[in-house]
Amino acid sequence: MTAVMPGELAAVAAGIVRRRSGKVRESRITLAHGGGGKAMHDLIDDVFVSSFGNALLTPLEDQARIELASLATLGDRLAFTTDSYVVEPLFFPGGDIGSLAVNGTVNDLAVGGARPLHLSCGFILEEGLPVEILRRVVASMRGAASAAGVTIVTGDTKVVPRGAADKMFINTAGIGVIPQGIEIGATRAAPGDAVLISGTIGDHGATVLKARGDLAFDAALRSDCQPLSGLVAALLQACPQVHCLRDATRGGVATVLNEFAQAAAVGILVEETAIPVRDEVRGVCELLGLDPLYMANEGKLVAVVPRHSEQAALAAMRAHPSGSDAALIGRVREGPPGSVVLATVFGGERIVDMLVGDQLPRIC
Repeated sequence: MTAVMPGELAAVAAGIVRRRSGKVRESRITLAHGGGGKAMHDLIDDVFVSSFGNALLTPLEDQARIELASLATLGDRLAFTTDSYVVEPLFFPGGDIGSLAVNGTVNDLAVGGARPLHLSCGFILEEGLPVEILRRVVASMRGAASAAGVTIVTGDTKVVPRGAADKMFINTAGIGVIPQGIEIGATRAAPGDAVLISGTIGDHGATVLKARGDLAFDAALRSDCQPLSGLVAALLQACPQVHCLRDATRGGVATVLNEFAQAAAVGILVEETAIPVRDEVRGVCELLGLDPLYMANEGKLVAVVPRHSEQAALAAMRAHPSGSDAALIGRVREGPPGSVVLATVFGGERIVDMLVGDQLPRIC
């Protein structure tokens, strides 16, 4: 799937009129849908182009062709990221593998200070997957991309034999542009900086765990899967000198804090009572012996900002719908270098180390 320059739009439009779109007749994915022939082209037309069609995608070249001049008007650096998604189950309250793939890649760009612009998507489909499930996922991706203000401009589809994959895996890559003057990086955390979190933690991990149906517990859980680009833009407008930003996905907030502390050779002290956790998530964690600090999130970020800007940054986050539960949870200190310490509700302190192993596999 892919490509075209703005000056070629009329020709593209004419081409679309002349070209007859294919139609998927089968109810399930077959190996032929990844074989490069008519079945694959019908699938691309009927499922992907019909949902994602845009001036860059619809010509179906092997690449998207994007004008460098248009990117240069937005900033002075290109941000580029990629990620793969293997979540089980494919659908869960608050999202699905499609919205997760779009939002996850958008957020990886946004926390670098970039304005997300274009995504690619690659699908690995298991033979026998119902076509209707693929349509639902693609429709979800279209909605998520529209909400985030990005376009899906190129992609790929592979089909593997039954049993060689679990229904569907998705890879997405994204590009965005970083405005001049924005410098965000884990090495920039400095003693005295405030540590902010954009909202309640652990919602996604707890929701996916419940959706698997392996454990019977009654809790109203919903994933926080959402784009963070708007929240980051609001935060940077109020506090352009943000030092560190990262979305707390696999490994949770604890892993992000350790990455900051190690990269900048500083210590970080966080207050357990200041960390927002929904009662339902806390209950699930207590029942199963899990720690919310390590639970995955798909719509929360951790920010490190200078002390003199912390109140402006916090107010900007709370004023945005994606940061209404934002909180100041701790502070950067001199040392011990590379350490994260939690001041507990009991008045003591404990080390919060990097996650060892995986609390919950296939969470994103």
